[in-house]
Amino acid sequence: MTTFGKKGIAGLALAVASITALAACSSSGSGSASPTSSATPGQTTQPGSIGGIPAPGAASGKAGNITFGYLAADAPNWIMPVIPGADNSVNNVFVFEWQLWRPTWFTPQGSTPTVDEPLSVANAPTWSNGDKTVSITLKPWKWSNGQVLGAKDLEFTIDEIRAAVKESPADWAAYVPGYFPDTITSMTVPNAQTLVINMSKAVNPTWLQEDILDVPVMPAAAWAKASASGPTLDFTQPANAKKIFDFLTAASKSVSTYATNPLWQVVDGPYKLTGFNATTGSFTMVPNASYSGPHANPESGFTGVPFTSDAATFNAIKSGSVDVAALPPEDNPQIPSLKNGGYNYYGLPAFGDYFAAYNFKDKTGNFGSIASQLYFRQAMQHLEDQAGQIKAFLNGDGDPLYGPIGAFPESPFLPANGKTNPYPFSIATATSLLKSNGWTVTPNGTDTCSKAGTGAGECGAGIPAGTKLSFNLIYNAASPITQEVEDLASNAKAAGITVNLTASNFNFIINNYTDPGSPANLDKWAMMDFGGESISTYPTTFGLFNTGGSGQLGDYSDPMADSLINDSISSTNPAAVMNELSFLDAQVPVLWQPLRDHVYVWKSNVSATTPLAFENLTQYDPTPEFWFLTK
Repeated sequence: MTTFGKKGIAGLALAVASITALAACSSSGSGSASPTSSATPGQTTQPGSIGGIPAPGAASGKAGNITFGYLAADAPNWIMPVIPGADNSVNNVFVFEWQLWRPTWFTPQGSTPTVDEPLSVANAPTWSNGDKTVSITLKPWKWSNGQVLGAKDLEFTIDEIRAAVKESPADWAAYVPGYFPDTITSMTVPNAQTLVINMSKAVNPTWLQEDILDVPVMPAAAWAKASASGPTLDFTQPANAKKIFDFLTAASKSVSTYATNPLWQVVDGPYKLTGFNATTGSFTMVPNASYSGPHANPESGFTGVPFTSDAATFNAIKSGSVDVAALPPEDNPQIPSLKNGGYNYYGLPAFGDYFAAYNFKDKTGNFGSIASQLYFRQAMQHLEDQAGQIKAFLNGDGDPLYGPIGAFPESPFLPANGKTNPYPFSIATATSLLKSNGWTVTPNGTDTCSKAGTGAGECGAGIPAGTKLSFNLIYNAASPITQEVEDLASNAKAAGITVNLTASNFNFIINNYTDPGSPANLDKWAMMDFGGESISTYPTTFGLFNTGGSGQLGDYSDPMADSLINDSISSTNPAAVMNELSFLDAQVPVLWQPLRDHVYVWKSNVSATTPLAFENLTQYDPTPEFWFLTK
């Protein structure tokens, strides 16, 4: 479930929100031991899911409009498909942009980690030259202005990506210096629909297709200009590509003009934007009459409705004033009453992970040096009571998570040590680790480094004697993140670790507290928790955990991780990505948190032509073009 790199997941939709939960932590699956997990016979379910998706109902014959709820703090704030790391969220990409511009390859297919071919604007790529040359044939979809989508549009998109990263590595979320698009040696257009890309080194074909080049294609004829009234420019010339990129970037920053700027009206997706409120984050979309992909007939309108809090979201659901919405996790116990009140429900973890990130460059209190010690990260993971949090905060609807991917949705890449907890909850074990590495532990006080040095039994490099285990954690004040970090801080205090909590919101955190996106704030945060990351159907953590990755949050760096990640993206060895994930499970580069079931509810008078259109809600990929109103 990625496009270009990993996407930030707000805590909001949790319990779904993007992921996780489970009362008894049963190995048989998410929600398997939960009272909310029942499904009616004949409904569509998946391993690990709760609830079920009913068979399609009888269409009313009227298009109507279907409303979609989300938190105002997670409202869209970027529209151009070349998206910077600081704005690379599931809300901007999947909920908003993909309705207007469809990617070359749409993933996943419902909740199955594979390409959804009918929703992709490109056919499966063909490879040659030892996986250094890829040929991509675009389907002859129509742009909304009547022109045919073609190879020049994809070439334009890639040239604008190249212009973006030349200005700043942070200007394209998937970028890591030395990799795509730096590796492009040439691009040719042998016919109107085919683009051939030659690269200087071999890549893993699945990685390039599903992680890097699953980008929304941009309309060259309409956007290749440096001003609103300017002439069309030759975008293959780097100087022109830069001018175009600067123009499009400025337009994307003008949030208040999203619905009125003619640029954004040229689309190939199922919808056209007709309204956007920059203050509230609400939007309205109408069907794109020229859309070439599959959809319901008639196709309903799509309206985004922001809510100021989880409580406001649930009140809207309870009152029936919103058609489709993520259920706040604390309201999972209300599922039976919602079902009786005319809502269907379905939940499954999103393909991704939840975690609190460490800032390895934070010099405040020598925290970066502390976080660099494996024993410290192991101790912190021992203080994370996933089973207790799942039961107490998630109503039992979720699963524990031990690494970048969890048990659900099922993935063929889950390593063996991703199935069992390498660092089970134990304050005593965490305390023992600290004591054996040079710390004087003061339960319910603050631990102090008493044995400085890099030898056995000493605190580690860069940690002078007298250093205190006291640092801040900035978190997204949404359920269940708030409860989870409060629980962590309480457990940490029992081991003598003082975690000072500061509440914030999703958009503010990802714009201000990531090292690549906000280098001026390197010493302002030690840990942060905005929610988690969606991850690709090919689940390499390239960009997230390799040195220099633009999707890096706190600059984790490990030579072995770099080597394994490089193998995953350059080798076709099917075990490569599993080796990478297995290593990261053991190294705990972040503090793993429970994988929450992402539960959605929708009115019983809203149906879909395919169950995938509700199944993919759990993966943050709404496809409202398939929804319709029943009789």
